[in-house]
Amino acid sequence: MTVNALVSISCPDRVGIVSAATGCLFELGANLGDTTFAVLGEAAEFSSVVEVPPGVTPGDIDAALRRLPELSNAEISVALFELEPVRGQSGQVNYRITVSGGDRPGLIARLSEVFVEFKVNIVRLNAERIIAEDNAQYAVIMAVYIPEENVRSCLATVANTAGGLGLYCEWEKV
Repeated sequence: MTVNALVSISCPDRVGIVSAATGCLFELGANLGDTTFAVLGEAAEFSSVVEVPPGVTPGDIDAALRRLPELSNAEISVALFELEPVRGQSGQVNYRITVSGGDRPGLIARLSEVFVEFKVNIVRLNAERIIAEDNAQYAVIMAVYIPEENVRSCLATVANTAGGLGLYCEWEKV
């Protein structure tokens, strides 16, 4: 019987991390489910829910990943994944929202408060501070699930919140 494991890797960013990690997992017979990779400052983070064949333990996965030169100095965590590996309805993305403009401390907190009010689940969030010649810009891209009955009110409130901060806001139905 197959089991699921959560593989998490954090290390200095360098070329080849995704290739090395996914190649190693493939060689162990693992099948990748939901997977993310991001560069965060000078670091990189990789996370994946993987289905592993009988006889492959989290310890086997951990040991194999630690042998990879691309993951030297990495923090690696491999644990059994006890939750369902397939997303429920609120984990399905139905809107992509982008808010951008000047850097505004507290922006993500304020947007998150709006989402709680309208029962919106953030499925993915990517935020990036971009240093321009004379100022800092910020962009937040969120893949979200908005319950159908809350779409109009939620999007209007997000636009008003962004506008009140002097930021640009756009969205698209996915």
